[in-house]
Amino acid sequence: MGTYRYTFAKFLKDWALIIGMLVGASLYLLYHALPALHPAGPVLEGIVKELQPLLLFAMLFLSFCRVEPHQIRPHRWMGWLLLVQALSFAGLALLLILVPGMRFRAGVEAAMLCLVCPTATACAVVTDKLGGNMAGVITYTVLINLVVAVLVPLLVPLIHPMSGLTFGEAFLRILAKVFPLLILPCLSAWLVRYLLPKFHACLLRFPNLSFYIWAVSLTLAILMSTRAIVQNESGAFVLWEIGIASLLTCAFQFWLGRRIGKRYRCPISAGQALGQKNTVFGIWMGYTFLDPVVSVAGGFYSIWHNCYNTYQMYRKRKQEEAKQS
Repeated sequence: MGTYRYTFAKFLKDWALIIGMLVGASLYLLYHALPALHPAGPVLEGIVKELQPLLLFAMLFLSFCRVEPHQIRPHRWMGWLLLVQALSFAGLALLLILVPGMRFRAGVEAAMLCLVCPTATACAVVTDKLGGNMAGVITYTVLINLVVAVLVPLLVPLIHPMSGLTFGEAFLRILAKVFPLLILPCLSAWLVRYLLPKFHACLLRFPNLSFYIWAVSLTLAILMSTRAIVQNESGAFVLWEIGIASLLTCAFQFWLGRRIGKRYRCPISAGQALGQKNTVFGIWMGYTFLDPVVSVAGGFYSIWHNCYNTYQMYRKRKQEEAKQS
């Protein structure tokens, strides 16, 4: 029995990402196929929307608990990544401003959204599992969120004018989304570190806890991504356009992040920081500031970057097993 439990626990740990993705997609498809469950839809949606921020907060809180405050400092590779995200977003925004009636506009807006979307709060968990620098990724997550909070309100109204919404109001909207899920976990973790050292030490005894929380969060994220794709009514061509744009930007950012990171001996951290996105935040930006159909790009991107993360963790696990044998 003990061997069986160990094998099952190891299986869950090794394949948590794939299991989370399959369960998330299957749950929504099951709900969609059973009309008897549809009346419960608004309640279930409300539960998921309330639960997601709590899980993200818990993940980042646990990550901050494992990082010393003096480790949160900028590095040169972060400057290059910030330039990549800012300039690529600004370049595509300028293209849309100059050619408003361009063909494949939805794909360009989807690419623009995927490029500027800030780093996922769960990125630190994956980076740590892959052997990267967790503190560096957390630092970049803070920096890119601040850049996005300024850049998006500055440029998006030129693409999609929003009556009655000033730069200050748009900035505050984004800040209201960022602050609870980024700044509060950091402050809470440092307060616990200095005011409740015994509780802090207790949390450190469970290094894999944030990973399992992320697996649950991933299940919900894929569930909502599947919902966004299934409920989209813009037609198959537009979905293909957005799906391809999100796939290309995902591959490009992971590749470029690793290339930049190699120059500074941190390919894993830089690759994850640039490639792994806060797709929940991206979906919100899409339907709040852009064409609502473009928000589906966040759902597609969530699938692409989690598939790649699954492959990376599988390869990492095989390398560790090879060393032990």
